[in-house]
Amino acid sequence: MSKIKKTVQALQNIAQEPSLLNLVLNDREVRKKEFLKKYPHLETLPQISFFDLSEDFEENIDICFLDGASLPTDLALLKTLAKGKESYFEIGTWRGESVWNVAKVIDDCTTLNLSHQEILELGIDRKYADLHGIVSKKNPAILHLEGNSKNYDFAGLNKKYDFIFIDGDHSYEMVKNDTEKVFQHLVHENTVVVWHDYAFNPEKIRYEVFQGILDGLPGEFHQNLYHVANSICAVFIKGSFKTKKFENLNEPEFLFEVNLKIKK
Repeated sequence: MSKIKKTVQALQNIAQEPSLLNLVLNDREVRKKEFLKKYPHLETLPQISFFDLSEDFEENIDICFLDGASLPTDLALLKTLAKGKESYFEIGTWRGESVWNVAKVIDDCTTLNLSHQEILELGIDRKYADLHGIVSKKNPAILHLEGNSKNYDFAGLNKKYDFIFIDGDHSYEMVKNDTEKVFQHLVHENTVVVWHDYAFNPEKIRYEVFQGILDGLPGEFHQNLYHVANSICAVFIKGSFKTKKFENLNEPEFLFEVNLKIKK
């Protein structure tokens, strides 16, 4: 089929189904080009490894291995960073695997998620709404708050947290919103912040999320942002770290040993 015929067919398909236009606008390369117009000097974040965060890295995690879940390395990262912290706040719970794992290290854990009714009002399947917090609510020590981070009164919490995980709506607008609100109201001098889904996979950046982080974060803090290799997370952390340049294709420097055991 010629390019002209393909273009005509594509336009006809979009006319019949306008939502298809979002697939074009959200294409990774389109997003990347838009991103580089504003941040031509920052195609990716510098990378740090698990060994930079913990010399004796070794973590046991609980994971469902179901759709929409974090990578095992993401959950291991959260547990590693949680050590020595006393309070944790999370935006976006889903099944609750992340806070469930962090709660093994930190006693004071709080999550914020849309209410069951708000999820239904978005036209989302009831089963999806029912599954929110299905894991984390089995731990009564975890505080589950309900609300939309777009208009939630974070100042009303009157608290600063040691460790924060941003894993809500991954659109540019909401990543920017959540980042701004967290840094306006919830962080103190030594707070560590992690964003999930900074990347589609450990070797492919998700540029709408990346730009939402940068645009929502005060410029002077950009120097404290890193991509943790082998994960899909970005982290804000103060300190001096040995970094390496992000590469799309990597020769593995080591292997992770994974032992699986079913826990009911």
